[in-house]
Amino acid sequence: VDNLLMNVDNIISVTLNVHKKPGNAVLGDRFVNLHGPGYIEDVLCGKRFRLAPGAFYQVNHDGCELLYRTALEKAEFEGGETVYDLYCGIGTIGLSMSDKVGRIVGIEIVDEAAECARLNAKLNGVENAFYFCGDASSAEKMLDSAKAELGSIVPDAVILDPPRKGSTPELLEYVSRLGVEKILYISCDPDTLARDCAILSHLGYSIGVVTPVDMFPRTGHCECVVKILRNK
Repeated sequence: VDNLLMNVDNIISVTLNVHKKPGNAVLGDRFVNLHGPGYIEDVLCGKRFRLAPGAFYQVNHDGCELLYRTALEKAEFEGGETVYDLYCGIGTIGLSMSDKVGRIVGIEIVDEAAECARLNAKLNGVENAFYFCGDASSAEKMLDSAKAELGSIVPDAVILDPPRKGSTPELLEYVSRLGVEKILYISCDPDTLARDCAILSHLGYSIGVVTPVDMFPRTGHCECVVKILRNK
């Protein structure tokens, strides 16, 4: 740490991650704060976000703002919708759209990230966003904590921003059973997006135009965003 601070400018925090389990996961569950407050902050889409070491955050700042602006344009929210933000992370997508909808209900499996999302709502004075810890892959159980606090909620729209492996058939079927009219799907893997769109098509949804956003220049990877509407 002393060597880092001596040779690298603008270091805010230094955190040690302890990872002793076999497998392909990059990070373990234990974080040890060695220097600074144990977090960093950034401004994205006009809002300030606090980032804990275990939380996901897009590394391409300008590309991320373009991605979220594209998603918001596609969403065409009218202002009073209740929106589920699944796989919400630290709340970046939902909070960036919070002034365009009636209410955001975010679900995130990493408890530290869900806590960051609640804090980020407070940091930005957002009072219509509520965040809970839950596994978006377990479908009906993911909303248990949200229902305990907010009661039964029927969403007008759902934001899906899953990891590279995509969503699950169980979750997509659950969203369909809820009668959700509009799904905004943000994907970091076109293959799993295509797979999930095929499932949603069989469930009675129409797939809109898929717009790619080049978040990782000079690589074969891109993010995609698509609006999916329930057939009348």
